[in-house]
Amino acid sequence: MLKRIFDIVTAAAGLLLALPLIGLCWTIAAIDTRSNGFFIQKRIGRHGRVIHVCKIKTMYPGDSRRSPIASRNAAVITGSGRFFRKYKLDELPQLFNVLLGSMSIVGPRPDVPGYADRLEGGDRIILQLRPGITGPASIKYKNEEEILASMDDPLAYNDQVIWPDKVRLNKEYIRNYSLLRDFGYILQTLFGRGPHEHP
Repeated sequence: MLKRIFDIVTAAAGLLLALPLIGLCWTIAAIDTRSNGFFIQKRIGRHGRVIHVCKIKTMYPGDSRRSPIASRNAAVITGSGRFFRKYKLDELPQLFNVLLGSMSIVGPRPDVPGYADRLEGGDRIILQLRPGITGPASIKYKNEEEILASMDDPLAYNDQVIWPDKVRLNKEYIRNYSLLRDFGYILQTLFGRGPHEHP
């Protein structure tokens, strides 16, 4: 309950500050893609239920070449989309998800269908929490797209190295949860460099 109250207060305050920026990003994305500047994506949320995550659109719409591995989508990412992704501005509309209750400020990132489904046994503890905008795994892999782009087989590296490590980090987050740590992750996301340890 305390975490939910923290989420509501933080998301409401964040939206008050970020609404003009979200509006500007939406306008730029709409002009760049000639479509709605928001992108709604199906992700796996709490208890394995499908949620609809709102983001600023960073790719041209209706392209069949999209891949769940972001680094493979370079050819369809818009000019503004590269900037939004670099500075995580495309994530700002997820504050609406937090306010509505499908996400949390801090927690495991919501996976696309096909990944959360793989969780078995003790790993399924991750699905007990609302997925988050940021968290220890997000901070560690803030440069995930660049890492995967440098690999000969990005999909294999993601599936065999990055994703299992994210599962480990998310389980540690849940087992050692505290509101103070959540506050620290928010500060690290906003102001820290977000240390990446290459696994």
